[in-house]
Amino acid sequence: MTTILAAEKRAPTLRSASQVFHALSDETRLEIVAMLAGGERCVCDLMGALDAAQSRLSFHLKVLKDAGIVLDRRDGRWVYYSLNKESLDNAMGFIKAMKPARRLSVINGACCD
Repeated sequence: MTTILAAEKRAPTLRSASQVFHALSDETRLEIVAMLAGGERCVCDLMGALDAAQSRLSFHLKVLKDAGIVLDRRDGRWVYYSLNKESLDNAMGFIKAMKPARRLSVINGACCD
């Protein structure tokens, strides 16, 4: 029963991590994240810097937003984007938790029985 509860508890974390890593698996989206690391940017700044059409940029920003990586705010007719620090901290925590142990722990002195 404890194993089932542990698996259920991990499921949302795994789903969330999967969505974040999928969103970060594209070079254009990584460029957007790198640009936003310097602070909030207007969508027009991103379009100019990436030399990207509005529709292409909107698609990539939607993927990043749906994954929780970026936040947006509207100011008049402009939309500004910034990184979601909490989401990135969670992704880093997930990566750190995946760090392999120094050596394999053998349970009950047996391996592959």
